[in-house]
Amino acid sequence: MDAPAGPEPADAVHVLVRVWLPDRPGALGLVASRVGAVGGDIVGIDVLERGTDVAVDEFAVELGSLDLVDLLIREIEEVDGASVEEVQVVGAFPDPRLDALDGAAALCETSTVTALHTLLVQQLRSEFLAGWAALVEAGRVAAVDGAQPPAEELLHALTAGTAASPLVAEGATGPDDLAVAPLADHDATLLVGRDGHPFRRRERAQLRALARVADRAWTLLDQ
Repeated sequence: MDAPAGPEPADAVHVLVRVWLPDRPGALGLVASRVGAVGGDIVGIDVLERGTDVAVDEFAVELGSLDLVDLLIREIEEVDGASVEEVQVVGAFPDPRLDALDGAAALCETSTVTALHTLLVQQLRSEFLAGWAALVEAGRVAAVDGAQPPAEELLHALTAGTAASPLVAEGATGPDDLAVAPLADHDATLLVGRDGHPFRRRERAQLRALARVADRAWTLLDQ
């Protein structure tokens, strides 16, 4: 998702809008037109998932005020086949590509395994706007971050449950509110949870990529 190129109005509201769109030519332009009709400025678009006939896109929109959010939703849903899944007001827009690169670089710069574990879960919670993130290694919780993370017993149960399905264990799919990724070289699993904000394929792929980076960095620190 591209960041805004110029200065923002002092009172601009940053809104992430997830939209189900019919995957047909012109649909994206119609949504952009509706956003412009309420004075919104689209500063980034992230394609989170794409199926045979539908796509899930996340729009980063600057609005003049918070009062315009409901009107924005109504305008977008005037587009035939479009449905707003979720709206989030954020302090600043994420940039998944740059955030992922910065995160990978920071992981490679850690000097101890403990520091790597701690930074990894902190980064994941921030990058995915998640409620919590945890790293479970060989029957123990190596690191966890979040205001109200699950209890250790539940984290172990989630790890065991996801391992029962190959596709879930590999991070390709899973429950809407949970994303997982293996660190295969260390018999460890990353778990990231968030309520009311489903994980999409692109996000799960990003988590798997960061897990591979962390797995390699961990191996280098062990040497």
